[in-house]
Amino acid sequence: MIVLASQSPRRRELLHRAGWNLEVIPSTADESIDPQLQPEALALSIAECKADEVFQRVRPTVPLLAADTLVFFEGKALGKPDDKAHAKRMLTQLSGAVHTVITGVVVVAPSGRKSRLAVRTDVRFRALEEQEIVRYIDTGEPLDRAGSYAIQGIGGFMVENLEGSYTNVVGLPLGESIEMLLAMGGRP
Repeated sequence: MIVLASQSPRRRELLHRAGWNLEVIPSTADESIDPQLQPEALALSIAECKADEVFQRVRPTVPLLAADTLVFFEGKALGKPDDKAHAKRMLTQLSGAVHTVITGVVVVAPSGRKSRLAVRTDVRFRALEEQEIVRYIDTGEPLDRAGSYAIQGIGGFMVENLEGSYTNVVGLPLGESIEMLLAMGGRP
């Protein structure tokens, strides 16, 4: 059993499929982006804020995992789109280009000891036609996703290739996260 400090259905599903029992306690921490931080430090900072907030609130007796996934293009963080027009601008930028997905993962043991890790995956989109982008946006899938796409969903059609962890792009680098949980006393 672990505490998952996240509302993400993708993180919940990845951990559940890997055999972990979860108590989901979403964080209410401020997730503001500090533009002065480097990408890995930024993802870790947000994940650590989430972990600290939930740990202080509930004092779990099992390991707690918090994560934050960010998409970067040309050094700038791409958050979730504000609307369809914003999603179209993001996807047009990513078309035919490489972007980076970074997930900061923080695991906190019941004692308060922390383990932190940032995982990076580079993703190349194939060149997209405007109609493909519009049809994809009309599915609604991009509207609640950093970078405006879901690799594990319909959006997978846009990905030409990737270097690194596929599950990182989904929202949690699963292998690395499980290693951290086991090191902190977690058991599936």
